[in-house]
Amino acid sequence: MTRAEIREAFERWRQLDPEPKTELIYQSPYQLLVAVVLSAQSTDVGVNKATRTLFKVAPTPKKMVALGVDGVKSHIATLGLYNAKAANVVALSQQLIDLHGGEVPHDRAALEALPGVGRKTANVVMNVVFGEPTMAVDTHIFRVGNRTGMAPGKTPRAVEDGLLKRVPEEFMAHAHHWLILHGRYVCVARTPKCPQCAIRDLCKFKDKTAG
Repeated sequence: MTRAEIREAFERWRQLDPEPKTELIYQSPYQLLVAVVLSAQSTDVGVNKATRTLFKVAPTPKKMVALGVDGVKSHIATLGLYNAKAANVVALSQQLIDLHGGEVPHDRAALEALPGVGRKTANVVMNVVFGEPTMAVDTHIFRVGNRTGMAPGKTPRAVEDGLLKRVPEEFMAHAHHWLILHGRYVCVARTPKCPQCAIRDLCKFKDKTAG
């Protein structure tokens, strides 16, 4: 896609949804961090169902540590990789207490140093909590970036770098939400809903769904 086409795509998404939000439910930066850690290989719906009870009993790092790994497991057992996730959630909570006064740090290196937190999770937190113009490339954004021709790349980091270079600055605050929602509900993996796509005429995907 050309830069003009990319701008037009985001203009259209902005008209459809001026203030896109994450679908994860949270009440604090800490809860968002935990929810994003839990979302790996799980749906937002599944995470929200698990955290509905988890955050009632452990809404803060101190209470999460007190709950313990087995306690966390009892709330998130419906999620994939729940054993590792429970251990990471308790460990990162302890590290927040020990190193950051129980607060989520506004620093990529500090975030990525937390157990279970990688670049994608750090990007989500930096964007949603701190308003940083980051691009959290998950499977949806990776697919959309490549399929549309907006930012082709063989790795998530390559797609991230391409989007950061090509998406106009005025759209960056919400760009990753628009892209995730587009990939989640329209540009789906198996049979993309091309007839319903707001950017169908701009997209470079050769095998568009007919209709």
